[in-house]
Amino acid sequence: MTNGTASFEDDPPTLAEMMGRFEQLRMANLPYLVAECEGFVVGYAYAGPFRLRSGYRFTLEDSVYVSPFHQGRSIGKHLLMQLLRDAAALGYKCMVSVVGDSANVGSLALHRSCGFTDVGTVRNVGYNHGKWLDIVILQRDLQDL
Repeated sequence: MTNGTASFEDDPPTLAEMMGRFEQLRMANLPYLVAECEGFVVGYAYAGPFRLRSGYRFTLEDSVYVSPFHQGRSIGKHLLMQLLRDAAALGYKCMVSVVGDSANVGSLALHRSCGFTDVGTVRNVGYNHGKWLDIVILQRDLQDL
């Protein structure tokens, strides 16, 4: 995260910040998955509220991270597909992904391979590591899982 542009965070979150984020999702009974390899965390995925207004209560937004040393091994796809199944089982109808940086071809390919469709690109909306970046919005209906 110190050099990447996927999250639009300038500094990596602290352990306390990550624990706080996890606790909020756990308290809301939202899925949070972790992938391990030989006792080490190599990836995680979670779903949080897409927006806070009640009209969006059946829609979630995903976040997926896979260690750079473990990418290309289908870890992200396994995490994301399970996240989609878990969200559907909880009664959610739609998952949205907001991919930071339209040049993030790995994340875009991952989401498309899991049935997400592109619904739009917002140009130059974020500023990170000295450059303006787009976001790509993708959407997946959960009713057909």
